[in-house]
Parts: sequence; C-alpha cells; structure tokens
Amino acid sequence: MSDHDNSGAARVVVGVSGSLGSLTALGRTAREARCRGAELWPVPAWEPPGGQLAASRSTASCVQAYEWREPARERLLTALRRAFGERGHGVVMCALVAQGTPGRALVDVADRADDVLVVGAGRRGPWHRAFGPSVSRYCLAHARCPVLAVPPSPLESELAALHRRNAWRLRLDTREVTDRPESVRPES
Repeated sequence: MSDHDNSGAARVVVGVSGSLGSLTALGRTAREARCRGAELWPVPAWEPPGGQLAASRSTASCVQAYEWREPARERLLTALRRAFGERGHGVVMCALVAQGTPGRALVDVADRADDVLVVGAGRRGPWHRAFGPSVSRYCLAHARCPVLAVPPSPLESELAALHRRNAWRLRLDTREVTDRPESVRPES
C-alpha cells in the first residue's frame, strides 16, 4: 500500500508542470481515469533552490519550505483551470504536490502495480536529448506500473513552428530598429 493513499482505489497519476504538453497529458489522464473508474492524481514536483543536497545541508525553516512549495501548488491550480475550466474534470481527484525531481517524484507516487502513470512525451530536439533530463524516459525506466506517454498535441507543434518563424523575423527586423522615433514609417 502506498504512503500516499489509503483508499485502495485505482489511480491514474499525471505529472503537471504547466507546459502545453502537461496540459495535454492532464486532459488524457482525466479521460483515462473516467474509463477506468479511477481517481485522478495530478502531481507537480518541486525542489528547493540548489536541489535536495543543498537543502539538506542548510537550516531551511518551514517558512522557506512553504515558499519553495507554493509556486508548484500555484502551477497545479493554474493547470487545472486551463485544462478543465469551469466544467470540471468529472472524476474523483486527489492532487498532491511532491518534493523531488519530477521523474523520481512521479515514480514514488505511482508506486502500486495497478496504478497508471501518465507523462507528456514532449518534443525534444537533439540538444535536449543529449543534455537535458527527460521525465518521460526516467518514468519509463523506473516505474513499477504501466506508463502512458502522451505525445504533444498538434497545437504544440504548430506553436513551436510559429515561434521559430517569428524569432527569425525578429532577428531580421532588428536591423531596422532605431532609437529615433521620427525615422519609423508606418506600413501601408
């Protein structure tokens, strides 16, 4: 039995960072929980500044821990509002703000064989794959339950492409920027 749950009900656990990918995963998790008659467990993770080791060496007070935890709680509430709006999620929900790195925190919460862990499998370029930690890869390698990796939404791909195009335009347009307002001509 998990330290996080005493009810024994089926659980679908999802990582929530507030990114578009995590919102997509959150929506998918609610559908999965409804289909299974399970509880929805959205989990944002947080770490103290400097990581766990730095926090264990410091004399961090409860007030500091609250200040470090509070942004994760706010991210969770914002993500729930964005994902479900006023209509709600339609399932029993047990939100948990977990301390630790995201992958490890999710694996620790989804610790029963009958849990389902849902993670966003966001778009990751070669640089991120080589140097950045992947929550979904960590969960797939270490979870003791089934893991559902939700691909990014088509909207996320479109937004990324739009961002790349706009960033390129901004680089081109900066050559024409001047600090003399009279030289700026309105477009026809």
